Amino acid sequence: MHKLAGIELGGTKTVVVLGAPGRIDERLEFPTTEPTETLDRAIDAIQGWRDDKPVDAVGIASFGPVRVSREASDHGFMLDTPKPGWSGAAVSGPITAALGCPVAIDTDVNGAALAEHRFGAGQGCESLVYLTIGTGVGGGVLIGGEPAHGLLHPEIGHVRLRRAAGDEFDGACPFHADCIEGLIAGPALAARLGTHPSRAEADDPVWEMAAHDLAELFAMLVLTVSPQRIIVGGGVSAGQPQLLPMAIARVPALLGGYLRDCTREKLAGMIVPPLLGDDAGPMGALVLAARALEDRTAAVRIAAGV
Repeated sequence: MHKLAGIELGGTKTVVVLGAPGRIDERLEFPTTEPTETLDRAIDAIQGWRDDKPVDAVGIASFGPVRVSREASDHGFMLDTPKPGWSGAAVSGPITAALGCPVAIDTDVNGAALAEHRFGAGQGCESLVYLTIGTGVGGGVLIGGEPAHGLLHPEIGHVRLRRAAGDEFDGACPFHADCIEGLIAGPALAARLGTHPSRAEADDPVWEMAAHDLAELFAMLVLTVSPQRIIVGGGVSAGQPQLLPMAIARVPALLGGYLRDCTREKLAGMIVPPLLGDDAGPMGALVLAARALEDRTAAVRIAAGV
């Protein structure tokens, strides 16, 4: 049995786990501070678990944007990010150098999508989107069960959509102001509500605006990605459970009858919360670790002519 470690590197907290795909044996959580301190704490945790048996591989599911292409010269480096102090930070390199084992890196939402696809609400789906609404808004996309990569990776949180009539909020994203992250992520909602989103009343009028924005995002994803499932996680949706059904109810009208299959009832079964809850990201990191080990094993066999 291989011993795998996973790191879910989030904008607010970091979760380090030991286990295997579908199973978490050990878990450590701490705040995400500056890069060196955060990564050193993750390395220390994994090195402590190596005392009785080496860790065979590590998977990193990271906030972004982060360079995930293995062919890129800056593979494993953070790109321009709203998280202070992290732009340009090396993420996977220090882990590889310290632990000397195969390491794979992808986005936190792609990792969560992989975990939900294999063990949670996305089982049986060839295409799915995993959304998280928390400190930021992120979206992982699987096509044919594989994470979507290309020029970079999906940055769904920074798309700009039609605003609700009468909504004068400027937006809180430092890059795009009123992109979807700038409208419905935790900091944006706190600015709109005047309090932490979890403490706001469920009938606050701001939720009507947020439901419109989220519905616009759902409609865009249905029309562009055509996913079999959209899984919505994160602290905002978990803390305000009325938000998801409010948004779903608005989608058919936004689609204007163009997709006759997208009824409110159909969408309610298609747009769902995660089954793995807070374990989706860490479990996804373990799936990435298993893939890193498989890739290393395959490379060794090819080199040996097996």
